[in-house]
Amino acid sequence: MSIELKKVSKRFVDNVVLNEVDFFVAEGETVALLGPSGVGKSVLLKHIIGLIKPDSGEVWVDGQLVPTLGRRELATLRSRIGYVFQNGALFDSMDVFENIRLGITDDTAYADKDYCIERVKECLRLVNLPVEVGRKFPSELSGGMRKRVGIARAIPVNADIIDSLIERLQQEIGVTSVVVTHDVRGAFRVADRIALLAQAKIRAVGTAEEIIASKDPVVQQFLERDLEMAVIQANETPGSK
Repeated sequence: MSIELKKVSKRFVDNVVLNEVDFFVAEGETVALLGPSGVGKSVLLKHIIGLIKPDSGEVWVDGQLVPTLGRRELATLRSRIGYVFQNGALFDSMDVFENIRLGITDDTAYADKDYCIERVKECLRLVNLPVEVGRKFPSELSGGMRKRVGIARAIPVNADIIDSLIERLQQEIGVTSVVVTHDVRGAFRVADRIALLAQAKIRAVGTAEEIIASKDPVVQQFLERDLEMAVIQANETPGSK
């Protein structure tokens, strides 16, 4: 699955969120989307899955022009896309098995209990969780385990573990990924390319080395702020010197 935004613009009243944005992810590629909070990263993602239509420009996913798709066509496209929310977004009233089962969008497959059991087992295996976790409720899990369950549902802690899972999914099943994150170092570690969204534009895109070498002052300011935050966090960690 490939993703491409061509000259996409979007405003909400007087707030210009995206201004002729070009963004491309090749099939099987992992692209990290970085940028300050509130800059429009989520808005960009919502264009990709058809939750928002652009004011102008084109959004192509897997060869389809997303804004022109009907409800049934959008549902078919979305059935091939997994979403991982920052906090896992699990339903507390359901056990882990049922939470992951919700990721099975085909009605026939969802109704097949034996299929669901095997599918949930495989998803748990991919995120290194034992099958017994399926009988637990989200409230019984640690924060890191809830994030892994969120990832299992999307296939279907610690930043290093999540980064390694993203790499593993790309290697094992060729997933095309857009990773929205504030963790610059993690993005450099897992992504084939990095894109920085700021001031309604993609200010830079390229490999980690190319981003670091960018002369754009907005890019440099963002990288310097991340370095400052890393130093502050290290100084606040118990036992750090």
